[in-house]
Amino acid sequence: MLIKSVTLKNFRGYRSETTVLFSNLTTFVGRNDIGKSTILEALDIFFNEGKGCISLDKEDINKRASSEGDDEIIIAVEFFKLPDSLVIDDSNRTTLAAEYLLTESNTLKIVKRYPKAGREKVYIRAKHPTNAVCCDLLSKKITDLKTILNRENIECEDQTRKAVIRTAIWNHFADNLNLEEKEIDVTKEDGKTIWESLKKFLPVYSLFQADRSNNDHDKEIQDPLKEAVKSILKEENVAQMCQQIAEHVTTKLQEVSNHTLDKIREMNPELANSLSPNIPSFTDLKWSDLFKNVSIAGDNDIPINKRGSGVKRLILLNFFRAEAERMQSNTESDGLIYAIEEPETSQHVAHQKILMKALIDLANNKNVQVVLTTHSSYVVKQLKFDNIRLVKEKEEDREERIVQAIEPSQLPYPSLNEINFTSFGEVTEEYHDELYSYLYSNKTDGIKWIEEYKNGKTTVDYIRELPNGTTKTEQKTLTEKIRHQIHHPENCHNEPYTETEIRQSIEDMRAFIMRK
Repeated sequence: MLIKSVTLKNFRGYRSETTVLFSNLTTFVGRNDIGKSTILEALDIFFNEGKGCISLDKEDINKRASSEGDDEIIIAVEFFKLPDSLVIDDSNRTTLAAEYLLTESNTLKIVKRYPKAGREKVYIRAKHPTNAVCCDLLSKKITDLKTILNRENIECEDQTRKAVIRTAIWNHFADNLNLEEKEIDVTKEDGKTIWESLKKFLPVYSLFQADRSNNDHDKEIQDPLKEAVKSILKEENVAQMCQQIAEHVTTKLQEVSNHTLDKIREMNPELANSLSPNIPSFTDLKWSDLFKNVSIAGDNDIPINKRGSGVKRLILLNFFRAEAERMQSNTESDGLIYAIEEPETSQHVAHQKILMKALIDLANNKNVQVVLTTHSSYVVKQLKFDNIRLVKEKEEDREERIVQAIEPSQLPYPSLNEINFTSFGEVTEEYHDELYSYLYSNKTDGIKWIEEYKNGKTTVDYIRELPNGTTKTEQKTLTEKIRHQIHHPENCHNEPYTETEIRQSIEDMRAFIMRK
């Protein structure tokens, strides 16, 4: 199972119901504190239920909603690539479609509600029967289902399996099911088995945070393999094997000690009776000490925690990837989602390029999704438009957040530089050139846009350097002057343009294009 969309409501800055579409690689861009990481952390709460990086508390409730008496957080995830079949009660194998647990578009939508940021209540939003006789069959016990069979005179080939009985009842009312979208509670009564079964198929979600500890004393930094040992030893099958070994060794030690005491007793019974073996229990054994010397070291055995911050983060990031794959291999799920905040942090541009190529390749793997946040214009330029989601404030209410998919046709000028300008306010000569070229190459009624743009604009002095070495003062618009200065850096007769001037020129060109 993989994510098709995520919906948030009343979670931090997301007051109104906000739905975000996901692709195999989804990257959230926007200014600081706008709500990019909020989406990744909401997913950590949804999938890992407080056992991951993030725990839910009352501070996560949207402040305005709370003041208005609405204190229920909603995190909903819509999935595709669903299991072909599953067992939701006893040993009855069935399908999500047969149980009317899919949306109209044949996806699975799981809604988690957190009243007052407390314990989750789980629902499936699906197109489900609303006929009073057969609207809540999934929560009924087998005796209740049989009662319906008898009361409605419905034939059923196997009255020992709930899935078969439900199908018989629904088939009986096939012309009068009254299918409507509704939420089915899967945390009460017999509905609990549905959720327990579905949880096994949820993708493994692993979050790598931007502010992940990166100091010398952090245990994971000192050596990720030591932390991996602890994690591996906690796995159920490994713990069982360790217990079996401990029990076997304990039995052998008990035999040896008893035999030794018997021999002592032959010579000195009083001494033998004062002695007893001291064998620690399984829970007291420190299994991780057996692997205390495992490590990853570099040149001249320099430990990881003494390397540069960029190297430490790069090693941790790939340890995170390896651990996520290992966790996924221990589940029935074949879905794996890597969520990484600001992968560019502490990385040289060359490393950013390698890292982004690796993440893009990773996202192209079957049953894998990669979710990123970034403040790097370089990272954005490695992406396609359908990989990018812009998080920003609503124009009519700046306390609310919206998330937009980026389509080239939506932009005043279809360029990744435009996204960087909108998201980060980044001003570059490259973007200025792109806008100018766009104006120059477009016409209306035979008139170039650049001529329309210049018409009526204030001009400034520009000193042109002629081929014979002399100079000539000309009148140019600010945009033209900056264009000339970008393309003729050898001309030192003009004051360099300022950050304010190039920003103003870019904004003027964008405004003109948007009016077109």
